[in-house]
Amino acid sequence: MQTTNKKPWLKKLLVIILVLFVAGGVIIYLIFTEKFEDTGKQAAVFSISAAELIKEFQTNDSAANKKYVEKIILVNGTIAETEAVDSAINIKMKDTLTGSYIIFAFQQQHIKEAKQLKEGDNVSIKGSCSGGIYSKILETEFISFKRCALNK
Repeated sequence: MQTTNKKPWLKKLLVIILVLFVAGGVIIYLIFTEKFEDTGKQAAVFSISAAELIKEFQTNDSAANKKYVEKIILVNGTIAETEAVDSAINIKMKDTLTGSYIIFAFQQQHIKEAKQLKEGDNVSIKGSCSGGIYSKILETEFISFKRCALNK
């Protein structure tokens, strides 16, 4: 008696699912283990004062996001506040009239020098812009930067 394989499509489907699963796993691994070049060694695409950057986002945050997001930007300004977060530190520059602010999160290798900064220091910080968001509740613009380094 001869048995025939009545569902050859099932084997093909299982192979396709297995290949997609492995490919997805590889992509996720690459995303989560991605290494970034030291921001301190990268050239800035834009150089701008904190006040001008905040004003640009307040005027049209959609256009500003399109212009600045995921680009290395050099921002010059005065530190309004420092926030210790776990073993890291965030630096804020604010517009005192509107309450809008820029927050900078430093790369691991630059945290030690960032922790030495104090409120009122004039600094130049280079980082990758994550974008700005307007809060209707607070009526302020919030612009965040990641992978930051002090510009020397």
